[in-house]
Parts: sequence; structure tokens; C-alpha cells
Amino acid sequence: MGMIYDKRPTDITTQLAMLKQRGLIVNDDDNALKQLASISYFRLASYWKIFETDETTHQFASGTRLEDVISLYNFDKELRSIIFTAIQDIEVALRTRIIHFFSMAHGAFWFMEASKFNSRSIFQTCLDSIKAELDRSKEDFLQEHFAKYDTPSMPPVWKTLEVVSFGNLSKLYANMKDVAVKKQVAKSVGLPQYIYLESWMRSLTVLRNCCAHHGRAWNRRYPAMPQMPSRLPLAWVDAQHIRPMKLYAQLCTLLYLEQSITPNSQIKDRLLSLFKAYPHINVKKMGFPRGWENEPLWQ
Repeated sequence: MGMIYDKRPTDITTQLAMLKQRGLIVNDDDNALKQLASISYFRLASYWKIFETDETTHQFASGTRLEDVISLYNFDKELRSIIFTAIQDIEVALRTRIIHFFSMAHGAFWFMEASKFNSRSIFQTCLDSIKAELDRSKEDFLQEHFAKYDTPSMPPVWKTLEVVSFGNLSKLYANMKDVAVKKQVAKSVGLPQYIYLESWMRSLTVLRNCCAHHGRAWNRRYPAMPQMPSRLPLAWVDAQHIRPMKLYAQLCTLLYLEQSITPNSQIKDRLLSLFKAYPHINVKKMGFPRGWENEPLWQ
């Protein structure tokens, strides 16, 4: 049986006093109180954890300043913004290509046909979710469709899949039986195997949700890990020593896909500028290997 949680809430002034007792250097109390009033104690705790020397007492390493913690928080916030922009490009492109290639092969309502999917249970879960997303959507093109048509029960794929989540899109793609069409989609983004795209979509779904919900991104260990091929047709990296649970692997998949989706994307330049603006951030904690900046993908 677990313990009963009996800690009482503490006001911001008390929170600041606790941090100072643990050795955090605070040069401006008024500014510190404003920071804690805008960024919650436990959100910031995710960032000051790396500065702690004791997990039990939560003592800070000598010389740790509140400015160091806030700087790391701001770095992560800017990093998430760049990542989210890239995932938006990729999500829209993959949605467009999945709709196009599967529609050409299987018609306007393939997403409603259980026989075209490997797992009936996954198919039904996706379909139920799609119905719920259609019911929630206020898009004009859907309202106009439902006002005019009542059969079939859902609009054609080129309307319906425009409003489904990236997670559902990923599950639909992975569950489809038609390997030939899945290969078409994958090759359109420079991937020779559809299993790579399945893996990358799963991992990017998790990363997208992390960014969308303002979660810490920079040094997180990600449960959905992308497969890292040793060789790919476009500019790529030496994947031999990459840790796929770390952010570096995810960033490599983003940059790779951007090459065929948005050739003039500024994502790489924005990432490199961010790292330059925060030279004190240890990129090794994100899984960046030695010599990463010399890899063709990052050139």
C-alpha cells in the first residue's frame, strides 16, 4: 500500500525561500518571484534537476544560478517551437501523400473498409476516433458536405483525413495491407522501406505531442524510437552510434524528411543558430555524438 500524500500547498515566496536554502543563487528576488508566478515550480523543476547534486535533499551544485535554470527553460521552449514547425510541414505533406496514393489505388472511402487493414481491432479503434474527430470539427468544407450528402456516413478520404490527428494517420498507414502503396508513400519522402516511415511516424507523433503540450524536449528519453538506417538516398548521418531514444535521432529524421518535403526549409539553420545562441547547453545530453556537425545531413 502506498503512502498518503499530506504535503500542503506553498506560496511562491516560500517556494523561493526553499530554493535558496538548497543553494540556488538568486540575484534578484523580485524577478525570481515573477518567474515563479509565470512558470510553475514543478515545470521549472524539470530543468533544475540536472543542477542538483543530491536527489533526496535536492541540493544544488555550487554556483548554480536561477538564471542558468531559466536559460535552459528558454532554450527548450525555442527548441520545441522549431521542432513543431518542422513537424507541421511533415504532417501536412504525409497527410497529402497518404490521401493521394491510397485514393488512387483504393478509392474515396478506403479508410472505412476493414478488409484493407491488417488488424481489425486497430482499424475499429481508428475508425471510432475518426468519427469522433469529424463530430468535433467545425471546418466549413465538412459542414457543407454533411448538409448536402448523407451516404456514405463519412466524407471521402480527402476531406476526412484532413481533420484526423497525426497519431491516427500514423496508425492507419502502419495498419494498411497494401505494401506496394505504402512503399510509394515512403519513396516519395526519400525512404526506401515503408517500415522506416512507419517507425518515424510513430516516433514523431510522440515528439509532436510533447511539443504541443509544452513538455520538456531537450534531454528526454523517448519511448517511441525511430529506426536509424545505415544508408539512405539523400544526405544522412552515420547511424552506427546513435542512441534512438534521444532527441538527436528524432532531429535527424526531421531534417531528412524536410529535404524532400520542403527543400528550402530553414529548420536546420534555425537549429544551428539556436545552439550557437546557447553555447553553454550540453548537446550530448540530447544524444548528439562527437563530430555530428560534420555529418552530411547537418552540413
